[in-house]
Amino acid sequence: MMCPSCNVDNDKVIDSRAADGGRVIRRRRMCLNCRKRFTTYERAEQTSRLAVVKSDGTRQPFDAEKILKGVSAACGKRPVPEDVKRRLVEEIEESLHRDFDREVASSEIGTRVMERLRDVDEVAYIRFASEYRQFKSVNDILDELKMLTNRPRDVKDQQRLFP
Repeated sequence: MMCPSCNVDNDKVIDSRAADGGRVIRRRRMCLNCRKRFTTYERAEQTSRLAVVKSDGTRQPFDAEKILKGVSAACGKRPVPEDVKRRLVEEIEESLHRDFDREVASSEIGTRVMERLRDVDEVAYIRFASEYRQFKSVNDILDELKMLTNRPRDVKDQQRLFP
């Protein structure tokens, strides 16, 4: 593993442990060249490859990093921790692999990102929605804001009436 400080490939693993419910291995490493410490994460790669069907009919391989870039752009300087953004993307990716075998429409991905962002940060949700839905006027944005402010709120630790 290349050291992020000195770019030398000479390190040793100091600590390894499971993270994220066992889906990830977190390794603490020390560079033997500059003695700085850094952390790496290992996760299993999805074996099934999804293709994303764009609105113009073209197909391209699914790339979770594109979702993360979109989420990060929507969050901007909002107080949304990086691990929350990554977990949001991982949950979307897992649900897509669970629900689709080979192909998924880009619109489905956008809808799922919006649904998850709405619960994480409402301002980030509006930012993403304005790009994704391509609002034509301020009234479109105001309508979206009204729907957002009028929706029922989930109360933390409240039991669901119908599971």
